[in-house]
Amino acid sequence: MTFRSPIKHCRACGAAVAYRLPDDGDTRERAVCTVCGTIHYENPLNVVGTVPVFADGRVLLCKRNIEPRWGKWTLPAGFMELDETTAEGAARETEEEAGAHITMGPLFSLLSVPRVGQVHLFYLATLLSDQFNPGHETIEARLFSEDEVPWDEIAFRTVNETLRCYFADRKRGSFGLHCIDIE
Repeated sequence: MTFRSPIKHCRACGAAVAYRLPDDGDTRERAVCTVCGTIHYENPLNVVGTVPVFADGRVLLCKRNIEPRWGKWTLPAGFMELDETTAEGAARETEEEAGAHITMGPLFSLLSVPRVGQVHLFYLATLLSDQFNPGHETIEARLFSEDEVPWDEIAFRTVNETLRCYFADRKRGSFGLHCIDIE
């Protein structure tokens, strides 16, 4: 079952909307204004973040100070904002959540989560320091080697999958792009 927070009112004129097939040949039911005819499209949200890696190979994780999954560990990530690229958003989230200084690397994982209407994009990033200044959304920011990662305390499946891909690629000595569908 897909998560959907239904649109009730037109953003253009404020009138009620009705869910139906638009008259333009679209094949999906959309929220269509009953007065002005504006079609309101609902599209997935982008979650952007990093896999911040220190020189010794340890990965930075943040302990969440917000719901959902308060107290669980995650990679620094959050919703992409308007007027920023995915890489800019990932760097911003890393600064906001961990207070970490990084150099951005390439896109590492792209995870589709259709059940909640999200796409998660994680970039590799090099940590320039092992000193962090976590923001209000983070209880603690810490470096972990693979055997130290609190695997049972990882907040999200997308983070778990991304970390497993990172450590597997690191062992192989070659990093690729990982595209994963989360059912």
